[in-house]
Amino acid sequence: MFKIRYWIKDFFGFPRSQVNGFIILLVLVALFLFSEPVWHWWSSGRPVDLTADVAKLDSLAALWSNEENNPSQPKTAESAKTPFYFNPNNCTLDEFIALGFSQNSAARVIRYREKGGKFRIKSDLLKIYGVDSAFYQRIYSFITLPDIATRVKQKAKRYPTKDPSAAKEIRQKFDLNRADTSALKKIYGIGEKLSLRIINYREVLGGFVTMDQLKEVYGLDSLVIYRLLENAEITDEFQPKKIDINTATEKQLAMHPYMNKIAKAIVSYRFQHGNFSTLDEIRNVVNLNDETFRKIAPYLSVSDDM
Repeated sequence: MFKIRYWIKDFFGFPRSQVNGFIILLVLVALFLFSEPVWHWWSSGRPVDLTADVAKLDSLAALWSNEENNPSQPKTAESAKTPFYFNPNNCTLDEFIALGFSQNSAARVIRYREKGGKFRIKSDLLKIYGVDSAFYQRIYSFITLPDIATRVKQKAKRYPTKDPSAAKEIRQKFDLNRADTSALKKIYGIGEKLSLRIINYREVLGGFVTMDQLKEVYGLDSLVIYRLLENAEITDEFQPKKIDINTATEKQLAMHPYMNKIAKAIVSYRFQHGNFSTLDEIRNVVNLNDETFRKIAPYLSVSDDM
């Protein structure tokens, strides 16, 4: 110990009174540096009790195994339903139930219509007791009604016209699936190019089944779409042009905007497995997710010749 003090005093040039303090400081630094490795070494040698964790994992594994071995467990009504495009003003009770409505809420919609009620925009469905917001969001894109209320009547009151026939003409909507360029160009913001673009997309698509599809037309901004919602409509009796997935060629399928990326997969699946017996079988096609199926379903059909 005396030699260490002498060496420190000689090497650093410390006074004798500071040598002891320097030695204590070295000891503290050494303890600080080596305390964590020593603790890990000591704790790693102790046995670890994993009994509680193993019990939890066993219970979870048993629960999982039970669910897999009992596939007949009842599913929720909402998860078992497949939405489709509909107009709440003319749906039947069975169609409402097929969409996922409860028996009571479907009956309330029917009674509401029988009393003279009419659904003008999508959110009107929320007025029916039993239709919650979560279910409404799930079927929102399948409701063939405008997103927002029209303001034609408010404008007519604000700017009254002396000609009653002119006021009636303003309030009347035109059929979006039958409109020509002249009808479309009456909408402020739509010229020759945009009107032709809307008609061309409508023809390639096979007809509009929901006003939301206007957002897919290149060049239509939100303000022009809003004006179209005020002045155009999709009639309840309209049926889109359908493609037979059992007879259509890959080229014919690929011409549709929704199927250009999956046309080859559909034809290959048909070649390997034979014709489709139901439209729902197309879900087995590779890369065909639920969203794509919901979009293309109104434009597909299955021939009866198998």
